[in-house]
Amino acid sequence: MIARFPKARLILASKSASRRAMLDAAGVTYEAIPADVDERAVEASLEGAAPGEIAEALAVAKAAALAPAHPDALVLGSDSLVVVDGRRFDKPESREAAADHLCFFSGKVMELHSGAAIVRGGGCEWSHAAIARLHVRDLSDSFIESYLAAEWPEIGYCAGAFRIEAMGVQLFDHIEGDQFTVLGMPLLPVLGALREFGVIEA
Repeated sequence: MIARFPKARLILASKSASRRAMLDAAGVTYEAIPADVDERAVEASLEGAAPGEIAEALAVAKAAALAPAHPDALVLGSDSLVVVDGRRFDKPESREAAADHLCFFSGKVMELHSGAAIVRGGGCEWSHAAIARLHVRDLSDSFIESYLAAEWPEIGYCAGAFRIEAMGVQLFDHIEGDQFTVLGMPLLPVLGALREFGVIEA
C-alpha cells in the first residue's frame, strides 16, 4: 500500500512540453522544474540492463536530483528511450544525425520505453515503465528531407527524432501501445499513483 501524503505539492522534474501538456489536460496541479542529471553517466552505470529498466532508472534519477531541495513535495520524474533492432538511439545531436536515424528506422519497428518515478525526500516512493511499439513505414529520401525541413530543430529534443503530436505521426503506419507512453510518460499509472498519494482526488 502506498503511503498517502495529503495535499502534497507535486513537482514535475522536466521541461518537456508534451509531459506538461499531459498533466495540464488531466487537470493535475504541479510546478515544472527541469532536473540537471548526467543521463549518460546513469546509463553507463546500468550497462547490460533492459531498456525499460534504464528508462525507469533515469526517471528516478531526475526526480531524486530535485527532491532534496523540496522536502515538502512529491517529485515526478520521467524519461523515454528508443530501441530499434537492438540498438539504442538517443536524441539526435544534429539535423544530419536525425536524417541518419530516420534512414535506419525506415521499415522497422521502434520500441519506445517510457519510465516514470515519484520521489519524496531521500527515497523513491513509486516507479513504473511502459513500452510502445511503433511500426515505421518505408520512408523516402524526399519525405525525410521535407520532414526535417518542417520539424528541425524541435525534434532535436526528442528520442526517436519525432513528435507524435506533430508531423512525426506521418512516420508510422501502425502503433501498439497507448498514446501517453508514446508522448513520453505512462500517464494512467502515474495518475493512479497520484490518487494513492492524495495529490488528486480518488
